[in-house]
Formats: sequence, C-alpha cells, structure tokens
Amino acid sequence: MKTATFRIMMAIGSTLVAVTLVHAHGDVKPQAVDTAGLPEVGEEWLTENPYRAAAAGEEVWQKAVEIGASGYNQNCARCHGLEVVSGGLAPDLRFLEAEEYGDEWYVERFREGYTQNGTTKMPAFGELLGQEAAWAIRTYIETRPDSDAMEDVSDELKAMRDQLKDFATDPSGADAEALRGRLSEIADSIETFSGAPVADSVAFRAANLIDGSAEAYRSAAETLTIGLSAAH
Repeated sequence: MKTATFRIMMAIGSTLVAVTLVHAHGDVKPQAVDTAGLPEVGEEWLTENPYRAAAAGEEVWQKAVEIGASGYNQNCARCHGLEVVSGGLAPDLRFLEAEEYGDEWYVERFREGYTQNGTTKMPAFGELLGQEAAWAIRTYIETRPDSDAMEDVSDELKAMRDQLKDFATDPSGADAEALRGRLSEIADSIETFSGAPVADSVAFRAANLIDGSAEAYRSAAETLTIGLSAAH
C-alpha cells in the first residue's frame, strides 16, 4: 500500500514540480553539510542506506538522523517542507520506502537532480554535498513519524511535558525510570510512513534525554514543547 501510494505521488509530484517549481531550486546554492562523526562510506556511490541502525548500530543511526536533520533543513525543506511534510508542490518524501526501491530512487535523484526542458527544478547535490551527507539526509527523511499517530498521543505528551517542567525545578519526586519507560512505550507505538522500524519522534528523543537530573528533565520538556508545536 505504501509502495503504491508513493509511486502514485511520484507521478503526480513530478508533474507538479514541472508546473510550479520553475524557480524553486535554480537560484538556491546548496549548503555544505558537516558529516563529522559519521563513518566514511567510500567514493563509489552505494544503492542502500548504510546508516540504518540494523547495519551501522544505534549510535551511528542517531548521529545520522541529527546530521541529516540539519542537512535537510538547509537544502531540502524549501520545497519538500519542514519536517518533510510536503505542502503539495513536491513529493512527500515521508512515503519513500526505507528499502531498496526507495534508496535507489532517492540516491539517483540526489546525485543527478531533476531538470525539464532545460530548467533546473532540483540541483544535483551529489558532487556538492557528498555521499555521507546524502545518506544522513536519507536517514532523517525515512524516520519521520506518522503524523496521525503523533496526534493520537499529543495530549498525553503535553501532560508529560508539564510534569517534566515541574521536575526540572524540583526533581526529588520524579521517577526517572517510569517516565523514561512510558515515553519509550509511546515512541514504540509511533510508526513511520516509510516502513523504517524506528520513528525519530519527540517521544523517542525525550526518552533518551532523561537521566534523573534536573537539566535532563528541562531538556526533555523543551524537546516535547518544540516537537509538539512543530506538529501543528
């Protein structure tokens, strides 16, 4: 279902891009992406994402999501939307499958760009940004959470956000393990549109921040505040 949906969106999206994004990318200079901390993957371009947790480990995966978020926001969000939520003028990349077909389509478009009738609709990012940046951005894209699932848990996350704010002032009554556990349960219930096994949701991020300290509660509360605001 997701594969069919994305392929339909690609066909529609290509037409929309051709009609409406004549000037979208042509005058935009790609911004370099700092990929320090990511394993190098060599000069020959891969056809499968090397930074998925199953292949690279969770630490590398999390670093790739962090770097990919920065790279995406600098170079892709203008057309494909903040948090990869398309406004309709370009394909919604959240539906691009986190598997071979999706990887091959993505890396070809990233490397070669997209032109029509001599007009650049999307620049070729490959030589400018490099392979590590490409796959980091891909990792970020494929881990975007299902927005409907986020809506279902938003009230509970807001309540937990308020609790965390209180614990940031006085952590003495907090049960860090219980808070982290509940946030992790919520995170596990949130799926991705791409089929990637883990969604980089605000619940997931907040859960990984909690260590029992006042500063950690403050950071987790801020993460929920920003994430829930962005969702709307």
